[in-house]
Amino acid sequence: MKNVLISRLLPDEVYASLEGLSVVRRDETAPMDGDEMRRALREFDGVMCTLGDQFSAQVFADVPTPRCKVLANFGVGYNHINVEAAKASGITVTNTPGAVTDATADIAMTLMLMSARRAAEGERLVRSGEWEGWHPTQMLGLHLSGKAVGIVGMGRIGQAIARRCHFGFGMQIRYHGRSRKELDFEAQYYDDLTRLASDVDVLVMAVPGGAETRHMVSSHVLAAMKPHARIINISRGEVVEQAALITALENQSIGGAGLDVYEFEPDVPQALRDLDNVVLLPHLGTSTREVRVDMGLMMVENLQAVLRGDAPPNPV
Repeated sequence: MKNVLISRLLPDEVYASLEGLSVVRRDETAPMDGDEMRRALREFDGVMCTLGDQFSAQVFADVPTPRCKVLANFGVGYNHINVEAAKASGITVTNTPGAVTDATADIAMTLMLMSARRAAEGERLVRSGEWEGWHPTQMLGLHLSGKAVGIVGMGRIGQAIARRCHFGFGMQIRYHGRSRKELDFEAQYYDDLTRLASDVDVLVMAVPGGAETRHMVSSHVLAAMKPHARIINISRGEVVEQAALITALENQSIGGAGLDVYEFEPDVPQALRDLDNVVLLPHLGTSTREVRVDMGLMMVENLQAVLRGDAPPNPV
């Protein structure tokens, strides 16, 4: 019987799908440390891992003959795993695309609306007991309908966001990526991120994490944005240079931001928490029961395929 480690607490429905496997549950919410990951590679046939489990090149180098044959990742992002080092060790890495698309796009829209309409700031005002009642110039925000949105990364999630913006709010869709896309809605392609940032009212980051996209949004890009424009990040925290973003928000050189991810997650600096012109969510992108169950079942399907000797549905 194959021996499998589950690195994080998962919905109950996922465990029920693991019949025929010897399962060790690590019912923790914190990531595995280096020693735990090395033990996992040595002692288990497969590992179900997720964000924060930092399988670096050094971890693989320290276990030159791993028993593990598959790292089945819970989530579409896998920049916490050195995939080349895993493959060199004979380990297949998989992920869970598709299941996360709509939920993540919904969080992007949540952040866009909350930032544009100053919803978090307003909610804090009501809870403080200091709200003095409605008046015509109270907390004026940005009307999203008809505005221009720039989407950076027009993959599954980027397209789902674009459809919501275009068909739901009549927004003008502009986007930046490695190449043009064949889309079923009108959209303008920009080959330069800074030019895109200067031309839109909302800039949405929907790219994968990793070395290629680290600090993709720098002080230079932020400086190009309009004074009322918002930046939304639902990708990975390191995509946006956090120190530069804090400076832009403090100086009010941009209208605001909506963040679901952070550069040094889960650390969120006090300077960011002190600002009223930023919406801060605790990485809620896929946080619905239905989606997390679907992700877990997809992860199990990938794992079982590799352990049977078959090609997994979602290799990376």
